[in-house]
Amino acid sequence: MPQATPKLNAFPVFLRVEGEAVAIIGGGEQALAKARLIGQSSAALRIVADAPEAELLSFIITTGATHIAAAYDAVHLEGAVMVFAASGNEALDRRVAEDARRLGIPVNAVDRPELCDFFTPALVNRAPVAIAIGTEGAGPVLAQMLRGRIDRMLSPSLGPLAALAASFRGAAEKLLPKGNARRRFWSDFFGGAPARAMEAGEPAQAHDAAVDLLASNAPVSGHIALVGAGPGAEDLLTLRAHRLLMEADFIVHDALVPEAIVAMGRRDAERLPVGKRKGCHTKSQAEINALLIELGRDGKRVVRLKSGDPLVFGRAGEEMAALRDAGIAYEVVPGVTAAFAAAADFELPLTLRGVSSSMVFTTGHDLKGNSLPDWAKLAISGATVAVYMGRSVAAEVAGRLIEAGLSPDTAVAVVENASLANRRRFHGTLADLPSLEARADLSGPVMTIIGDAVAGANFERSEPLAAHRHEGAAQAAAEGVEQ
Repeated sequence: MPQATPKLNAFPVFLRVEGEAVAIIGGGEQALAKARLIGQSSAALRIVADAPEAELLSFIITTGATHIAAAYDAVHLEGAVMVFAASGNEALDRRVAEDARRLGIPVNAVDRPELCDFFTPALVNRAPVAIAIGTEGAGPVLAQMLRGRIDRMLSPSLGPLAALAASFRGAAEKLLPKGNARRRFWSDFFGGAPARAMEAGEPAQAHDAAVDLLASNAPVSGHIALVGAGPGAEDLLTLRAHRLLMEADFIVHDALVPEAIVAMGRRDAERLPVGKRKGCHTKSQAEINALLIELGRDGKRVVRLKSGDPLVFGRAGEEMAALRDAGIAYEVVPGVTAAFAAAADFELPLTLRGVSSSMVFTTGHDLKGNSLPDWAKLAISGATVAVYMGRSVAAEVAGRLIEAGLSPDTAVAVVENASLANRRRFHGTLADLPSLEARADLSGPVMTIIGDAVAGANFERSEPLAAHRHEGAAQAAAEGVEQ
């Protein structure tokens, strides 16, 4: 037998309060909290307190709220559309509640649910958009926690965008027939050029985009967001990245992006893996460029999800150039790059006053040529070097840097699966680094950080690389291989 849907004991509504009186009885912290809440609306606040505390008095002066500096009397409630009993005194709050009911005015008594006609929600304010979260008084802390999560999800530009939408409502109803045409307009309005312009802080451009959209009634142009997925942990994804994932029609993602992050997108979004792993490329870069252009021309909202930061070894430059040449709109959303996540895992200062004041991001393959890259000179002069994708060429990285003059005793930190619960950390010196190549047990992405600043890391939860160097040497000797 199907389980019955739980019934609400308090039904949520939005009460019109513009220009209406809302009375708050009390002079302390509870009254101030309610005053701040109602102060987010256009209601006319009436605060009854014969001796308000300093902070409440400051609020009254700053906001221009009406202050009745007298002991409470039922006459103070007359004409109000809502009443808050917030004195902190049970007897007085009960009296206020009884007077309000006698006058037919709904009342809320703070922290006294048995006296309440209504409960105040935790409020997410993007006026004119509002999201109210209630627990019928059972869990105010839970409501506040949920409010915080929802608040982080919603763009600050949502309110101005909704206000702009309200100004176009009459024109849309006049010019567009009911049904698909009108729905498509509003879908394109909230998910297309007007929304992007408002998000970028360009309200005039958003207005012009809405005018163009209404005049042409053409399908929305496509938009590609090159989004950094971060190093792997879901809670390191940026808020903007999460919002775009929730709006995307297509999610085009790399192999190193965890499924848990891809799954944060819209449930009905189509997911297209185009990943590149060493020795296994499902699509060439040219094919990925062509796919993004095709989706953009079809008017799709696309998130091109890249591991780490899209501008750090993410081939974003090639994709941006292709999109520019094709006239497809795009944006870049930065992510936490693996070097920063690995440094955080080690509590490692990437720059350290008096030791290292510069950084180098590179891949191990930069050292495979006949000549040293220019950044090698920086490493020798004290820069911290972050090496991406360097496990298979660790010996060559170490050998070339030592040959160039970097001390074999230079500190090294290595992290596999940075930021994730299954991360592994290793520490040692540049002389120990070649042992990484023999580590068949390292299957995840590996980040190597080299430099004197590494010596300031916390090595308590890491394994020494030196032990693996000796194991590798012993194995090589047994097989008759020169180490």
